Amino acid sequence: MPVGEDPERWLTFAGERIVVAVARTVTSTVRVLDVLRPVLRDDPRVSLVFAYDPTSAFNDGVHALLTSAGARILPWHQFARITPDLIITASENADLTASHHTAPVLVLPHGVGFHKVVPDSRGDGDRLAGVVPDDLLRSGRARLALSHPDQAAQLAAAHPSTAGHTLLVGDPCYDALRDGRDLRATYRRALGVPDDSRLVMLSSTWRAGSLLGRDPALPARLLAELPLDDYAVALVTHPNIPSAHGHHAVRSLLDSAHGAGLLTIAPTAGWQATLIAADLLIGDHGSVTFYGAALGTPLLLGAFSKDEAVAGTPMAELGRIAPRLAADAPLRPQIEQALHAAHSAGDDTAARLRKLGESAFAAPGRALALIRSAVYDFLDLPEPTGPPPPRRAPEPPVPQGQPAKVTAAYVTTSVDEGPDGPRVSVERTPAAVDSFAVPERSDAPDGPFRHLSSADDEWDRQLAESASVLVRRDPAPTAVAADRWIQDTFARYSGCLLAAATVAGRGCRIGLRDGRTVEVCATGLMADPAVLAGVVYALVRSRRPLAGIVTLALGNRTEDAALSVARHGHGA
Repeated sequence: MPVGEDPERWLTFAGERIVVAVARTVTSTVRVLDVLRPVLRDDPRVSLVFAYDPTSAFNDGVHALLTSAGARILPWHQFARITPDLIITASENADLTASHHTAPVLVLPHGVGFHKVVPDSRGDGDRLAGVVPDDLLRSGRARLALSHPDQAAQLAAAHPSTAGHTLLVGDPCYDALRDGRDLRATYRRALGVPDDSRLVMLSSTWRAGSLLGRDPALPARLLAELPLDDYAVALVTHPNIPSAHGHHAVRSLLDSAHGAGLLTIAPTAGWQATLIAADLLIGDHGSVTFYGAALGTPLLLGAFSKDEAVAGTPMAELGRIAPRLAADAPLRPQIEQALHAAHSAGDDTAARLRKLGESAFAAPGRALALIRSAVYDFLDLPEPTGPPPPRRAPEPPVPQGQPAKVTAAYVTTSVDEGPDGPRVSVERTPAAVDSFAVPERSDAPDGPFRHLSSADDEWDRQLAESASVLVRRDPAPTAVAADRWIQDTFARYSGCLLAAATVAGRGCRIGLRDGRTVEVCATGLMADPAVLAGVVYALVRSRRPLAGIVTLALGNRTEDAALSVARHGHGA
């Protein structure tokens, strides 16, 4: 249906029915967009238009989201002048009680059931999220879509006027998550997570009791403790957080974490695929946490507001049985223990969480078909004769902005004598979040050794100027060029002890301030000059020869590295 004055004159498709989708917040708009495209596909009988309600405190981003989806947007004042055949929304706060509107209203959930108490925009108190005003229910026009039959009894107890005004449709988001499980490897590649690395996903709902509300520094603290060669960390926030505070403020709050490589996933798209890709979820009382439990994703609760989780709901039960992340204790041991427990045959808690999650969703795999049947019943039209709505897996995730490449890191090394010679273990954590590390790390005379390694073009010049090891990020064309760069680096940085540069096709040349140059060869990730420089640093500190074969251990990967002293060093 065209929008504007005298719209009938501009029609190409002569639709028989008009459906108005009301968009009020980003969260609710995403759910409606995800549902209506497959439900109304290929049917010229139905004209769909989106009415933008700008009255929400969280309306920032709604108009842009609709525009990016190619939706035709009906101004809110014009909505009052049309006569739709059906109104669909996932926002219970839109004013749909205009006297001339008699169309049925289908209210889709934008989370898992009715498990959360939120501030009431219509008054000073709180209310149960997902329930429309009583006067709309009493009008007989509204139907609240449910994902499980038990929710009807819950609603009737809390709001008697909902009795007889509910409709079981299942949960299309849960269905999409189930359908995407076989694409886990695809999603991990899209996020840039190697096969042998672990992805920790943080999910935060909104308000002070949420994960970020309780501990805004948690992303930075995780990145400070988890080795960057073994772990990736992704963050998904409820759309109400950037809508209320602004994207700039949120970005500023998480600036150190972003500099350490934090993957920030847009709340409008990508969180489902990220959840499927994750090895561990750290969540709160938001719906994403519950979806993760239903998928069987290993789970730790970093926060859980009992005041917001409705008693007697599956979410409240999840808060009772799920293991907690102790905020005042080192994080890495807790993460490793949770991952180990998830792969233990006797992990009863994980099985209980998965069973709890699965039990909250009825009619799995059928949500879109049930919604389509309901929509066409409301419209008094026969359903299309073609196949049922396609069950699409979530789109691959796209991080917001290019994730930062870590160019300065603290490197911890240790040397042990193995059966075939020295074994050097290397572990790196981003320098950008070192101040968040607990416990504090130190350097010991006999190891482990710790040094700061930085790219020579690191944007934080204080890090580059303080580094014991400086690295040239782009390969030098020849050994001579590498040696010249090493000499120049020592001249410019008085605190630099080692300078490392790869040479195209010839491994890595690592210069020492005493004039020696060591050639080191390894492959794959092990060929990173910062890693190879760490090997040389550890051998120097442990007073071992800088020649021969050493076993290099980087996280859970090991490889032989060959060292030799170059005939002509940078001091020649």
